[in-house]
Amino acid sequence: MAGFGTEVLLFTALGYVILGPKRMQTLLGQIARVKAEFDRTRREIKSQITTDGAGEISSGDSER
Repeated sequence: MAGFGTEVLLFTALGYVILGPKRMQTLLGQIARVKAEFDRTRREIKSQITTDGAGEISSGDSER
């Protein structure tokens, strides 16, 4: 069974053959931008959940 890195390498090589180097470079750039935006959004949501969760805990403690 091939590892994840081998599969990525295979699909990248196949993309170069089918799309050509110029279109493949453009496609990989778009994928990288989408991944960066996804990571940024994920961090923001995680931060909001952490902040909101901490606020609920401290407000719950003050009511006791």
